[in-house]
Amino acid sequence: MNSEQRTGRSAGSSGPVVRGARERARGEITAAIKDEARRQLAADGAAKLSLRAVARELGMVSSALYRYFPSRDDLLTALIVDAYDSVGAAAETAARTGGDPLTRWVAVCSAVRAWALEHPHEYALIYGSPVPGYAAPQTTVAPASRVGLVLVGIAREARCGPGTAPPGLPGPLRPEAERMAADLAPELPPEFVAALVAAWAQLFGLISFEVFGQFHRVVEDRDAFFAHAAARLGREAGIAPSAADRG
Repeated sequence: MNSEQRTGRSAGSSGPVVRGARERARGEITAAIKDEARRQLAADGAAKLSLRAVARELGMVSSALYRYFPSRDDLLTALIVDAYDSVGAAAETAARTGGDPLTRWVAVCSAVRAWALEHPHEYALIYGSPVPGYAAPQTTVAPASRVGLVLVGIAREARCGPGTAPPGLPGPLRPEAERMAADLAPELPPEFVAALVAAWAQLFGLISFEVFGQFHRVVEDRDAFFAHAAARLGREAGIAPSAADRG
């Protein structure tokens, strides 16, 4: 009886083990590359991100790093997708909290703000100035939509119950509102979709003002200010408070 028969293993049985080890090693190196790239973002900004500098800091030759990310844009895309997925996950978790639609709306907005304050450089990468020479590929679209889809989901659920107050829609805006509704949320009336898009844009305007220091010496109690502003955005988007909140 040979050694293979005694152990009950065939000569090829180590293949999956080796592949698994290689995949784990590749995953660890990929994570290390992205972590170092994020440190460079924090220090120098996205425009100065360099694959050679990342490789140098990790003690790698640049040709080895190119096997993981063939170009700076590929690395930027990976960081952008990670950032969108991270803030999207925070919004989705907050949406699962209890309460009426307006309460959940404010919870989602607050979770996005908390993420942005905790990750200001990643926030700047996805919601700040465009990176010169970089064009985001189609693979970033779905991750970028996650926060918006959470807000649309709350509006959709509110509309199924008593928690909506139809926003107004000026006549000249109706054709554009109908186009947006057809593209983004066909099940919602155009006036709701137009209001949701405006609220979504204003939410990130509020957050950007805070992250980039525009509220310095203007707003002191920023938690209270943001909670009030987020609730107002929800109401303007047609999400009414509960009967208890209305008194």
